[in-house]
Amino acid sequence: MLETLNSWYKKYFSDPQAVVLTLILVVGFTVVLTMGKMLTPVLAAVVIAYLLEGIVRKLEQREVPSLTAVILVFIAFFIFVLFLVFGVVPLLSVQVTGFIKELPQVLSVARETLMQLPEHYGYISEKQVQDMADTLDREIASSGQQILTVSLASIPGLITLLVYLILVPLLVFFFLKDKALILSWFSSFLPQDRSLASRVWHDMDLQLGNYVRGKFWEILIVGSVTYVAFAILDLKYAILLAALVGVSVLVPYIGAAVVTVPVAIVAYFQFGWGTDFAIVLIVYGIIQALDGNVLVPLLFSEVVNLHPIAIIVSVLVFGGLWGFWGVFFAIPLATLVNAVLHAWPRTPEPATTTEES
Repeated sequence: MLETLNSWYKKYFSDPQAVVLTLILVVGFTVVLTMGKMLTPVLAAVVIAYLLEGIVRKLEQREVPSLTAVILVFIAFFIFVLFLVFGVVPLLSVQVTGFIKELPQVLSVARETLMQLPEHYGYISEKQVQDMADTLDREIASSGQQILTVSLASIPGLITLLVYLILVPLLVFFFLKDKALILSWFSSFLPQDRSLASRVWHDMDLQLGNYVRGKFWEILIVGSVTYVAFAILDLKYAILLAALVGVSVLVPYIGAAVVTVPVAIVAYFQFGWGTDFAIVLIVYGIIQALDGNVLVPLLFSEVVNLHPIAIIVSVLVFGGLWGFWGVFFAIPLATLVNAVLHAWPRTPEPATTTEES
């Protein structure tokens, strides 16, 4: 057993570069796991600065001075944030409040519909329907308590949001302005010989930048198109549903299936079974098909070569560890693991010769 472990260690960790890369990964993951909540504004600012860095670089390529490019991009970003905070968020908040208030009524209608099932379908017993109705009654009772809990918990949440609205833009500006200085400071703590870590980061930087920027535009485009389509169809809670559809693209395969449920529920309780209900689902299906077959290939020039099982597992694992950010970065993190495994130095095992007798 000890010989097997010793052979495995010599094969994978005999190269000092492997040890350096291991230490970097362990320290990075430990910091995020132990201080992720405290560093949420910093992590958010890093992601946003990473998104904006590409625009800054393009302006610099057009011979715009570096500081001027940073200021122009930051002003555009700040205007976008103001539009979200004072334009989109209030409308979204109104629709969320209206949906929560209407939820008990929706559940009551669902209960009445369930009670009529035995009359139309003989294979459904009254006991089964009563059990489902009792479950709905409990949901109706608990929904009021949840509304009260959310309203009481929203006060510290608003204070935290105000702090983030000040801290995050400030951090974004300094990350953009002093990028070279910050990277140089971090590099001073690393060993001089870190070619393996640099090679892995170079490969990851190409895919990570493409993925993060592509996902941002995908969320924006899919959410906007969905809102326009639902508004034309006069579907209630169009902004709320469009926001859910936009965010759902973060979770491949699962997100679209999950968001179909609230879209179908809202359409059913507004239009009932009929042509309008079918049109809403058909339009939603067309948007999802165009997203997967047209928009994604256009936005993502670098194809992430991961099996669907690996993507789903990474979403579950990293989402469970880091919540929203884990889901957002699940595919890049899975790609990082894949890049590390492929780039990891391996010492060839000594060839064994067998003597023929």
